[in-house]
Amino acid sequence: MPNYTLNVNGKNLTVSVDADTPLLWVLRDELNLLGTKFGCGISQCGACTVHLGKTAVRSCSMPVSMIQGESITTIEGLSEDGSHPVQKAWKELDVPQCGYCQAGQIMTASAFLEENPNPSKEEIREAMHGNICRCASYNRIEKAVESAANNM
Repeated sequence: MPNYTLNVNGKNLTVSVDADTPLLWVLRDELNLLGTKFGCGISQCGACTVHLGKTAVRSCSMPVSMIQGESITTIEGLSEDGSHPVQKAWKELDVPQCGYCQAGQIMTASAFLEENPNPSKEEIREAMHGNICRCASYNRIEKAVESAANNM
């Protein structure tokens, strides 16, 4: 098996996995970073969203061989103490119900706000529309993204 050196949450880590192993399973099974969730496996739900550089990507369908040398940020690396404005807004507005999709929602929102720090409601809806919340917390998610934008 080949070795891959990945920069995950600011640390260079080496894993020995097959070239086609999805990043999601490298994070969860090899690096024990369990915040990134498996949802659908076909990049449709957003539960597995991480940052590749500053871009939100779906880790379930991204082979590890395609990302060597890239900077990867997971929910664990967004902030060590939950102090990122998006995380704080999620807590203040009590967004999660079951919580399963929330790491992916937060990672999508934080990448979006880095790109667009003053979004309209329509832009927030458009940016977040690819992340599915089975509990239908969409109104609270939208309000939390809006609140985070105001506090960034």
